[in-house]
Amino acid sequence: MNPTQSDILTPTLSLDPATGLTETLRMASARHGERAVLLCSFQKEESVILDELLRVSEETGAQVRVVTIDTGVLFEETMSTWRAFEERFGVRIEVQDATSPNGPWTGPDNCCSAAKVVALERALEDAEGWITGIRREQGPTRATAELIEVDNGRGIWKYNPLAYWTNGDLWRRINERDLPYNPLHDRGYDSIGCATCTLPGAGREGRWAGTEKTECGLHEAPVGG
Repeated sequence: MNPTQSDILTPTLSLDPATGLTETLRMASARHGERAVLLCSFQKEESVILDELLRVSEETGAQVRVVTIDTGVLFEETMSTWRAFEERFGVRIEVQDATSPNGPWTGPDNCCSAAKVVALERALEDAEGWITGIRREQGPTRATAELIEVDNGRGIWKYNPLAYWTNGDLWRRINERDLPYNPLHDRGYDSIGCATCTLPGAGREGRWAGTEKTECGLHEAPVGG
């Protein structure tokens, strides 16, 4: 049976962000196991989520799938962070291919549309739950995100365990646990996408710089939805 908004038991807004992270991941892991998918883009958010998810998985005994979408034009720093994640966390990261058959993608009107969304649909094909790095602080399109939602278009649960975390919260956790993170963050890239269309910037300002684009399509209605 597909979930509905009325099925959600939303934690109170006063919930401590760290507790919200742990409890949201615990629910996703216990409820779905391998039919929960963490979509990983190797940003600071995933540094924190993956570390906590593995701790929670030790308790629940359920192994959540970790998937990345490879557009073929990722920063070299992102590729090195990918390797660092696998080495530090000992996880197998599944890859969904969104590379161009006709040479590298050149900008946001290409990889950040159909190809990327189709790759996501493949990743979520048998999933019951989708774990994201969405935070309210990231921008207006995400300002109302809740810890647990329903993706009505796909008919699956959507978990945003960092919804109430700030940048400061993330860096405190990364420093406390000495977690690997994308070195581009140290060079002014707050949000990191493809090398062809990402510049340094606060929040999501550096994504698709110079355009009115604010989302890549992954968190919008699915293809055919």
